[in-house]
Amino acid sequence: MFIYFNSPKDTGCSVNTPSIDSDFRSLTMNLAYFIFYLLWPSKPQQSNTMKFDIIHQERYSRGELLLRAFFGFLYIAIPHFFLLLFVGIAAQVITFIAFWVILFTGSYPESLFEFQVKVMHWNQRVQARLIHLADGYPPFGFDVDDPAVVLEVPYPERLSRGHALLKVFFGWLYCGIPHYFILFFLLMAGGIVQFIAFWVVLFTAEYPKGMHSFNVGVMRWGLRVQLYLGLMTDDYPPFSLDQEEEKPQNLPPEPSPSPSAAA
Repeated sequence: MFIYFNSPKDTGCSVNTPSIDSDFRSLTMNLAYFIFYLLWPSKPQQSNTMKFDIIHQERYSRGELLLRAFFGFLYIAIPHFFLLLFVGIAAQVITFIAFWVILFTGSYPESLFEFQVKVMHWNQRVQARLIHLADGYPPFGFDVDDPAVVLEVPYPERLSRGHALLKVFFGWLYCGIPHYFILFFLLMAGGIVQFIAFWVVLFTAEYPKGMHSFNVGVMRWGLRVQLYLGLMTDDYPPFSLDQEEEKPQNLPPEPSPSPSAAA
């Protein structure tokens, strides 16, 4: 014996069944609003333009050039990078701690931020000498004065929690891959430029300004990516070798003088 049930089409009745498509659209919209809420800053952010430069010298020492070329790994690289190995481990731990602090408070602890900047400055001081962009021995430590290498990173009062999550989970995808892909070729070009500049300095004691600016620009590019992926800024790093101009602040317009005052 078979029992036949008439479908709603057969009986002419309408049945209100939930639409999977509408539910999916609703879920997608809610998710988009949630992501927008996370990524949108709670208050306007101040300019966080990083400044990096290595001062171009009018004259370079041929003796120091040869000394660095043959023995730089021994008296510069080994002692500095031995210490920076442990400092770098501490910097990674601080980045991990800072992530959770940003996630709960929306700010990077200022003392930890300053420590990270000093570590970066130390690294750049050493790199500048090893690739012959500056003469002199790079000083050890954090609170040191090295006029040849300039690094200024303004402290951001607020950082986006959503950006922190986005960078930790997907930063390698939308920032690391495209930037480091280009930087790979720039570094190869930089190696060729360094080789040519070495001989120019050896014979003329002058480092061609364009070559110097190119190598400094490559280092600047890499630093901007490092700052972004290190959760120290929410500004996506530009694909550029040049120094960014400082972003203008949104200042209120000056009041215009009243007609009586003008008279």
